[in-house]
Amino acid sequence: MSSATDRFAGLAFPAGVAALALYLTLKQRQSQKSQKERTSANSVRTRLIDGKKIAQEVRTDVKKRAEELKAQHGIVPGLAVILVGNRKDSETYVRNKKKAASEVGFHTLDVDLPEEVSEDAVLAAVDKLNKDPAVHAILIQLPLPKHIDEAKVLRSIKDEKDADGFSAMNIGNLCLRGGLPPLAVPCTPAGCVELIQRSNVDCTGKVAVVLGRSNIVGMPVSQILQSMNATVTVCHSCTKDVKKKVQNADIVIAALGKAEMVRGDWLKPGCVVIDVGINAVTDESKKLGYRLVGDVCTAEAMGVAEYITPVPGGVGPMTIAMLLKNTLNLARHSVGLDRIPLRRQVSQT
Repeated sequence: MSSATDRFAGLAFPAGVAALALYLTLKQRQSQKSQKERTSANSVRTRLIDGKKIAQEVRTDVKKRAEELKAQHGIVPGLAVILVGNRKDSETYVRNKKKAASEVGFHTLDVDLPEEVSEDAVLAAVDKLNKDPAVHAILIQLPLPKHIDEAKVLRSIKDEKDADGFSAMNIGNLCLRGGLPPLAVPCTPAGCVELIQRSNVDCTGKVAVVLGRSNIVGMPVSQILQSMNATVTVCHSCTKDVKKKVQNADIVIAALGKAEMVRGDWLKPGCVVIDVGINAVTDESKKLGYRLVGDVCTAEAMGVAEYITPVPGGVGPMTIAMLLKNTLNLARHSVGLDRIPLRRQVSQT
């Protein structure tokens, strides 16, 4: 402050003008400090987490363990998929899941039902699969037609054949401390954790912010991170000052479904960003007229985050890989074997 007043010493300026000059000088210094901090942040070497590579590592491990299960116990993991209707996107997802299951040596079973099928018929199909000893995991491809109660159909799947890990028992055991481990863990949250762990990021004592509280991603991943000794804040549509909370985070899990909502100045230098979002934005330079982006502005995160998952090619490939791991674990459970844990260096997940 003394240097600022010295600059105007001896000048016959009114007190208000001198005060304004002092204010402008302090603002300039603040701006220079902020610029210095941004420059320091931009010195961070950002590394992309290769979801495709890590997903392949998981698949390779699943295939090896599936071969051991067959050789030692005569069990081939079986995955059944129920597809209702003829939505092109659902057909593509199912085709990709079947292909992945086949590549790791699983037995797959398709149940294709017409769009107008009754709810009772779908429930009957689930009941048949529940009783089939060759089927260890059942997956209902969502969404179902509006005349069918999705929640009711999902509840009809036996806990020990719950491929997605969404049953009340599996979610309850996921949340409990010191209880039984879940038989299966929701695939996308499990994939996020694999990406973090295989990037050698230790969650202990870290501040994690999860953007989104859905049953599919936000809620389960927040519980897993807590079990890994992170301090977790979940932000949702009613959370105030989300930006400030994210700026304090060592680990950010973005699962909002809002294109590039999280900007570079939201991020703490050196943080880890797992971008679950996948959004289409108009881009006339692309053949299809659009491109895919995440919930985080990757361009602005570069030079600030230490690790970030790209979109596409980050979390997406992990979801199917973790479905395969769930199927393997459910097959192991069917013959009384322990599940392969998700968390490393921790007794149970």
